[in-house]
Amino acid sequence: MSPYVIFSRRKVFLTQSPSKSLDTSHGLTVRKDLKTHGLVPPNVESHEIQSLRVLKALESKKSPIEKYLYLSHLRNHHTHLFYRLLSQNLRTFTPLIYTPVVGEACQRWSEIYQQAEGLYISYSDRGSIAAVLRNWPERDVEITVVTDGSRILGLGDLGINGMGIPVGKLALYSGCAGIDPAKTLPLTLDLGTNNKALLADPLYMGSRRNRVSEEEEAEFLDELMVALTTVWPGIVIQFEDFKNPFPALERYQPKYAFFNDDIQGTGAVILAGVINALRKTGVPIKDQRAVFMGAGSAGVGVAKQIVEYFIQAGKLSEEDAKRCFWFVDTKGLITSNRGDKLAAHKVYFARHDNEAQQFKDLGEVLDYVKPTMLMGLSTIYGIFTPAILKKMATFSTQPIVFPLSNPSNKSECTLEEAMLHTNCQAIVASGSPFPDYVSNGKIYASNQGNNMYVFPGIGLAAILLKVSTITSSMIYASATSLATSLTPEELAEGRLYPAIERIRDVSVVVARGVAREAQTCGVDATEMRWLREVSDEELEAWIRNKMYDPFMAGVGEVVGRKSKL
Repeated sequence: MSPYVIFSRRKVFLTQSPSKSLDTSHGLTVRKDLKTHGLVPPNVESHEIQSLRVLKALESKKSPIEKYLYLSHLRNHHTHLFYRLLSQNLRTFTPLIYTPVVGEACQRWSEIYQQAEGLYISYSDRGSIAAVLRNWPERDVEITVVTDGSRILGLGDLGINGMGIPVGKLALYSGCAGIDPAKTLPLTLDLGTNNKALLADPLYMGSRRNRVSEEEEAEFLDELMVALTTVWPGIVIQFEDFKNPFPALERYQPKYAFFNDDIQGTGAVILAGVINALRKTGVPIKDQRAVFMGAGSAGVGVAKQIVEYFIQAGKLSEEDAKRCFWFVDTKGLITSNRGDKLAAHKVYFARHDNEAQQFKDLGEVLDYVKPTMLMGLSTIYGIFTPAILKKMATFSTQPIVFPLSNPSNKSECTLEEAMLHTNCQAIVASGSPFPDYVSNGKIYASNQGNNMYVFPGIGLAAILLKVSTITSSMIYASATSLATSLTPEELAEGRLYPAIERIRDVSVVVARGVAREAQTCGVDATEMRWLREVSDEELEAWIRNKMYDPFMAGVGEVVGRKSKL
């Protein structure tokens, strides 16, 4: 039989021996046991030497997209080595495997395609979605990230080119929270695209049809959810980068272990940053005035999480908490009497101020509100102009300025711009990574409000406790847990978020908080309820013990194989 290589996300399979693991760190005994002796060069290498080779190769790549492709190949063909390196080089690797470089990767996905990395389900597969799911080579799947490609980052409708999002997201689940990469499923729904450039591109690999209607997509998603939970009972399902995510969230959150990271994960991670920023300012919650530039699903999701915090921590009524928020979109301040028909998700925060309807741009709104907080989720690069930032410095001694759009070329401003034009008064968190800012010898730490601080821990807790649903209070618990995870040294440095190098420890803290809330809500599986009786320290230790460890994974494969003989 010819040794055709067939696809697996964990390793290269050779058809005559599908259990091969071609790892140069395996000793001779292991190589003989796995029957890989002779298939790799004879020298047995340390993990350090393997890492050195990869880092030198990565350095030789000239562009970010070349680095992205090299790391994709490494992840698919030398999985444990990839995750060892990721855990040791998070600050370097994360921008290359996810934002901002994944934005370019998605735009060029059909052009740069090299290998299968996930599962595609097309609208023409309706009626047989479960059968397509069963083609996935891994039998045990615990979590999937799903996109329909209709709103990738701030880049719009990219159709099946959006596959880079679930691929990258699940790499972070494994790297940040120790979810076994072999038990993850990147899933892209091919429901057509309204991107005319893609439809005219001969290299585009998706269906050449306009995107299906909302009604058709809803019916398709109903079948998908049933199929996923039939093929893999208890699977955790995360939706990502849907143009209108609210209907699916409302429909599926009560029925499945389901959440939407754009709405809930973004809301949670920004809430954690806001909690720590408010502590720094000392301004009472009741006196906060927040202006949001951008009123899409992410912006509304963020604001609703903060509203919940204002209710609980500030002892405000829901109505009083809502009054702390003003939303601006491309037509100006969102008011109930503005004259245009508001999208359903915007209605909640529509102002009823009679005079407010006249304000048509961000500067006018700022002069009217005099906010303490300015949040950017607009995907409009540079809309926080020097004039806007200078205004913020006149309204508050420590204005909270969060330019949260990503990738970097969509950010409302940079950290440097925010500090420069507020005389270093601003408390800043961003959606994209920026270097620390230095002024007069003082370092102002860059605070990236990256969802990777919360969604890995949410997924880990949901998997380990085998939850029936992921409640809104569990998402809220992820935010409050993250806010408590900083060390005294990090707080002294002015950080709003922990150092990214500690992400696995942070994910344990988040997972513990989410797990405790799952227990309070009674959505943990019956067989996992013994964990209700253990201390927080014991629960954290149990969570750590369950996490995938790339430094031990290769040994585990050998032990597992021997146990079956």
